[in-house]
Order: sequence, then C-alpha cells, then structure tokens
Amino acid sequence: MYSPQVLDHFEHPRNAGSIADADASVQIENPACGDVLKLTLKIFGDRIEQIRFLAKGCVCSMACGSALTELIQGKTIQQAREFDREQLVSAVGGLAPTSMHASHLAMDALAAALNRLADKS
Repeated sequence: MYSPQVLDHFEHPRNAGSIADADASVQIENPACGDVLKLTLKIFGDRIEQIRFLAKGCVCSMACGSALTELIQGKTIQQAREFDREQLVSAVGGLAPTSMHASHLAMDALAAALNRLADKS
C-alpha cells in the first residue's frame, strides 16, 4: 500500500523531463531492481535554479524522483548537500521496507549530480 503522497507524486509528477543545457546531468541505475533515475540541474549563482527528473521503474522510484526535485529546486548547492534521505522519505509519507530502494536511488542521483557540479568548478 502506498501513501497518499507517493500516489500523488506518481500520478502528478513534478518537474518531469530534462534540461537541454543542464550544468549537471546524471543517470543512476539500481542493479538489483533495474530502476533508473536521471537528474538534470541548472545552476544560477550557487542555487539550483531548475532540476528535472526522468524515471523508469516502480511507483516509489518515480514518486521519489518527483518529490526530490520539488524539495531541492531553489536550494543552494550546500543546502542540497545537507538534504538527507529521511527528509525525502518523510516528504513522500513513508516507504515500505521493500520500497526503500527508491529513496536510495534518488539520493544517489542527487549526490552524483552535486559531485558532477563540484568536478566542473
């Protein structure tokens, strides 16, 4: 059973798509389940001006990708680095233990994107 927040993000994803001229673009795959999450970010100053996601996988992976973009957009890069998995899980109303991999996928993608930005500077 999914929380109302998971279902809402799955049925009405926020920030879906990709940014053509992104400052960072990453694609992460969970080898255990095959879910894939792509994040693209556009930075202005030290803020994440835009963040978009594309997901292929389970309901929770799509919901976590959507919620992550909603929570991270407008934050500074430092604030994004301080964002943690528990905050994401809370924002989607909790996840069953068998769906927790979705939050790990989203957070791994965010970390990879932030590292990509750091490598460019």
